[in-house]
Amino acid sequence: MAANRQQVRDSIMRVYLDHNAGVPMRREVFEAMRALLLGEPAANASSPHGPGQRARYRIEQAREEIAALIGCEPAEIVFTSGGTEADNLAVLGFMEGRAGGEPAPHVVSTTVEHPAVEECLKSLEERGVRVSRVRVGASGAVDAGEVEASFLPETVLASVMLANNETGAIQPVAEIARRARARGIAVHSDAVQAAGRIPFDVRSLGVDVLSISAHKMGGPQGIGALYLRRGIELAPRLLGGPQERRRRAGTEPAALIAGFGEAARLAREEMGRWEGVTRPLRDRFEGEMTARFPEARFHAAPLRLPNTSSIAFPGHSAEAIVMALDLEGIAVSTGSACSSGAALPSRVLSAMGLPEWEVRSTIRVSFGPSNAEHDVERLLAALGEIVARQSHLTTAAGS
Repeated sequence: MAANRQQVRDSIMRVYLDHNAGVPMRREVFEAMRALLLGEPAANASSPHGPGQRARYRIEQAREEIAALIGCEPAEIVFTSGGTEADNLAVLGFMEGRAGGEPAPHVVSTTVEHPAVEECLKSLEERGVRVSRVRVGASGAVDAGEVEASFLPETVLASVMLANNETGAIQPVAEIARRARARGIAVHSDAVQAAGRIPFDVRSLGVDVLSISAHKMGGPQGIGALYLRRGIELAPRLLGGPQERRRRAGTEPAALIAGFGEAARLAREEMGRWEGVTRPLRDRFEGEMTARFPEARFHAAPLRLPNTSSIAFPGHSAEAIVMALDLEGIAVSTGSACSSGAALPSRVLSAMGLPEWEVRSTIRVSFGPSNAEHDVERLLAALGEIVARQSHLTTAAGS
């Protein structure tokens, strides 16, 4: 039965509207990786021979492209296995790398961080570190003044994401960093959802450490990077060889890194295209939804990613809507892909003060540069049928 359902799904032309979970790999990225996967012997970039040095060249070339995307020096880029490892290295590595190797007494963050940061904060708390989580407002954005009010004389690190993966809310990281810098507090930002989608550079943001990931910008899964400002020390989380200037041991995956570099190059050269395509699609979708479903509720911060729409359907199950859309060949989500399958409601939406019924009725639609008007039309038509069908079933069950 499950196999038959999968065959039905595979036979339907897909509409992919879950770009915050991952962006389909670009053809140019695949070709950049293909050259290393098939065109060279399996060379270790640490080897002195020709194949090894050619792999090393591709790695350093990619490092330069990623540095150019976020406005830093190539030597300040540390490759990781993805955004999760980058966040772990940033938060735990920074705390353990402080003088004496002891964790610091106080860290400030928010109530809407990605699990990759939140779980690190819990780990620090288990070791006796005090953590203050600043609440966000109803829009999902945090107030820089409230973050500053949480600073203590013992605070050494503030970790605030740049853009939220569920709502798209953009946080005032530059202002937070400015206030933290005045007190000698280091700042980390999880920019996985922002990199390649909105223009920024780490110098203007004023952050000391920043996490990004390739597969959110059309690169391969399994590779990410950490910006580490020159002069900031981290304790490595992986021990072994001297790779990545002894900050992250292990043979570098040259093909994945080359793909990441190509994705970063394309993202930098086409930065305006992401917003130019996705914002009109999102705005049309939300405008039509407001007209057709006046009871629907949008969770929209004043500043948010141009592609992201978080919408609640009162009286309906978000999971049922997502599954029904999937059967129609349309991929959306109920929130963070990293939390899918969890029985608990969204921690982010709950932190915004939404009641549980609204949290459980919220879906996320995240457009990408490959989407078009006909995708919006198909989504609107499918949602109309699904919501009407669910309303009929609910009414019938209550009669």
